Amino acid sequence: MMLKWNALIGFILMSLILSGCLFPNEELAENRIAYPDQLQAVQQAVEQFQMDTGVLPIRTFDETTSFYQRYVIDFNQLIPRYMQQPPGTAFENGGVFQYVLVNVEESPEVKVIDLTTQRAIQQFQQRLNDYMRENRYAPVAEMLDVGLFELDYEALNYKEPPTVRSPYHDTYLPLLLTNDGEIIIDYRIDLNMILQEAEHSFEEGEDIRPLLYENTPFVPNRSVPYVIDENGEPTYAMELRKN
Repeated sequence: MMLKWNALIGFILMSLILSGCLFPNEELAENRIAYPDQLQAVQQAVEQFQMDTGVLPIRTFDETTSFYQRYVIDFNQLIPRYMQQPPGTAFENGGVFQYVLVNVEESPEVKVIDLTTQRAIQQFQQRLNDYMRENRYAPVAEMLDVGLFELDYEALNYKEPPTVRSPYHDTYLPLLLTNDGEIIIDYRIDLNMILQEAEHSFEEGEDIRPLLYENTPFVPNRSVPYVIDENGEPTYAMELRKN
């Protein structure tokens, strides 16, 4: 299938991200802060653009795009009339965040994806690909939910389970595999903390991931749905997954 031009550009940019060459200083604390003034500046630009045009300044996406990456802000549509340039923390301006929208049907709100996790995910994916080329199956250690698996990290030549840094708390999060072959981040640690920290009211069987972005600037990229179990703790809910 022919890739649309925007999708091709996005693929090239993500390839550069995964190579690590664009984030030489990603571990610096100042490069991992989503500054409120920058978020607000983008929010105002998006709102004015929508008022003037009736649409949102987002990139083209299709049904295979992961849920929290479907509404990536296209700064080319905002510059120069609504903004002079993307925020310094934006990927398009050499930063480590991808600016996205949530709640697009009701009240679009600007949030960010932390792209610094991509290097560890790419390494994990590469080791899994190498293993599957040799063995033709994934080294599953445990099935956590229908279509969601924990992998045998030792079979993939890790001394300990691979993790990525959380954008929400001072902790590290495990990586898991879906039956679609996608590496996802397990946000249960963060959700457990936020369930204790923030007020909330969810109906039975309702996806609780909004807790993560309602209380922080970050969306839970590469995630699967979660619900609250009978013990009041977050548990996987793959039956709610749309992508």
